[in-house]
Amino acid sequence: MSRHVVKLPDLGEGTVSSEIVAWHVKVGDRVDEDQPMVEMSTDKAVVEMPSPVSGRVVSLGGQPGDHIAVGAELIVLETSAEGAAAEPPPSQPSPAERGKEKDKEKEGAYLTLVPSPAPRGRDREGAPPPAAPRTGRVLASPATRRRARESGIDLATVVGSGRDGRIQRQDLDAAINQAQHGAPGTAARGANGAKRQPRTETEEIRILGVRRVSAQRVAESKRNIPHFAYVEEVDITELERLRKHLNSRLAKGAPSYTYLPFLGMALIRVIERFPKCNSRFDAERNVLVQHRGVNLGVATQTGDGLKVPVVHHAETLSLSELAAQIRRVAQAARDGTASRNELSGSTITITSLGKLGGIVSTPIINAPEVAIIGVNKAVERPVVLHGQIAVRLMMNLSSSFDHRFVDGYDAAEIVQALKEMLEQPATIFIDA
Repeated sequence: MSRHVVKLPDLGEGTVSSEIVAWHVKVGDRVDEDQPMVEMSTDKAVVEMPSPVSGRVVSLGGQPGDHIAVGAELIVLETSAEGAAAEPPPSQPSPAERGKEKDKEKEGAYLTLVPSPAPRGRDREGAPPPAAPRTGRVLASPATRRRARESGIDLATVVGSGRDGRIQRQDLDAAINQAQHGAPGTAARGANGAKRQPRTETEEIRILGVRRVSAQRVAESKRNIPHFAYVEEVDITELERLRKHLNSRLAKGAPSYTYLPFLGMALIRVIERFPKCNSRFDAERNVLVQHRGVNLGVATQTGDGLKVPVVHHAETLSLSELAAQIRRVAQAARDGTASRNELSGSTITITSLGKLGGIVSTPIINAPEVAIIGVNKAVERPVVLHGQIAVRLMMNLSSSFDHRFVDGYDAAEIVQALKEMLEQPATIFIDA
């Protein structure tokens, strides 16, 4: 009998542990060489690990959500086909063991529907069984009778918990509550006339992988960094005219320009005058590391949560090159093919919700950076221009700065400089 122990390898520079996101195999399964076994999450990405050999799964090193240290046992495989065939078939598990197995399966699921237990005396659909009307005298106090009349409750249908079936205050309270929340005879009705039943299911969502890391990082950023927000409106009418002109000159089928590469180009130019905003704070050494080159982070929504792919040395790129690189790293982040290098090292980040950008947002700084520039939706608005009311295409820039290192005046200056350049887009391409 030969066993092969698969240990967790180093999944990237500086990685000391990794989180199990999902197993693709279970104990007893046969696996082939290079067959995907498990998804492991690092700080930046989810990595799918294949089996190094063929064999049968003997044991798993943890459940989804568990952290495994580099070099620790991840999975054990039985690689002897003869040994596996000679083993007696496993005995049937007891009901208690089957229950445990089901619990484990639930732990590995991303979404689990858990029905809330129904109180005793209720039917399967969660509604209380209708009470049969009394045929005899109803025992209740005058105050209870008055409350019942005011609430539209027929006391003959209320079950009393007092002596000889006397209706107590709490019995009437329960009847009123049932009438207000879907009791028989007073329940809300759907379009087809069917009675609507209360929804008793709950949904449990395990926070795993990139989503968990992202949640931790934004919480730490908000907790540790004193955010200073600054919002300014920008007239991008001329920028839109230039964008449309450049798009009209593109080859057929080529991706069109969005606002992001223009904003990125303008930000790169402005950063030369405000280098403090192009920095990363090293908390361990208490040092602000100011960068001359611009590693532009582009906040990107993915199925795994928010990721920030990076265009390294964006200052060396032309408009078309920057647009292409933004598209490339954003798509790599969405489909999970971005490398560790492409998901780290940004010095300043741009974030945009596109058409859902709203009027104002308060973006959270991508620590250890000290600034983030947010882009809101472009909409036509009436504005006063040269003493006349005109319709102009306006867009707000909602930005956040680390107030420990960027003063409010400096933050306002960089946004105003960015506004001026975007409103006069020719200046983005002029070396002055």
